[in-house]
Amino acid sequence: MAIEPEDIYTEPQPDPDTLANLGPLRPLAGVWEGSSGADVHPVADGSATDTYVERYELQPIDPQTNGPQLLYGLRYHLHITRPGEVETFHDQVGYWLWEPATGTVVQTIAIPRGQVAMLSGHAEPDATNLELHAAVGSETYGICSNPFLDRAFRTVEVRVRVTVHPDGTWGYDEDTVLKIEGRDELFHHTDRHTLARVQAPTPNPMARSGA
Repeated sequence: MAIEPEDIYTEPQPDPDTLANLGPLRPLAGVWEGSSGADVHPVADGSATDTYVERYELQPIDPQTNGPQLLYGLRYHLHITRPGEVETFHDQVGYWLWEPATGTVVQTIAIPRGQVAMLSGHAEPDATNLELHAAVGSETYGICSNPFLDRAFRTVEVRVRVTVHPDGTWGYDEDTVLKIEGRDELFHHTDRHTLARVQAPTPNPMARSGA
């Protein structure tokens, strides 16, 4: 367990090169694409499965501090469509963050249907497998939804597993557990995909400036 510092104001001096300090998030930096995603979601008479096409951009940000807490991270935007279509199937933005002092990985999620979440997990700096989790009701790593979603499709927990593969690709397996109005059993809304890098990351502004 990390020891909380008594001095909550003094900031550390960060390394300006975020890419060199991302720990297990370093292999995720860049722009990625894939066309064989699998999404299982609820419909009125049960569930349905869709294949999807995805573009996932993760770019390094300048180091961030909360007093003595130091975070390195990636700002991300993922955009998903169905094969052969241009209409957005899913859009999501947020940050992947790494806290070297505690080995904590954080993902923030914001989607344009009135829902946000913050997941966390622990990993070694050279880990190739990550698992993050959030649960509704948590005051730290939790989930917040608009009134309709909270009533009709209440998200009770989210779990994301990330695997970095030896060939340079990486994949995720996401399980969003829903309590759906009118159903007794919880529903597992799942998304799985493997992505290949199509563009290298752009160094963060502080690194580019030579600070």
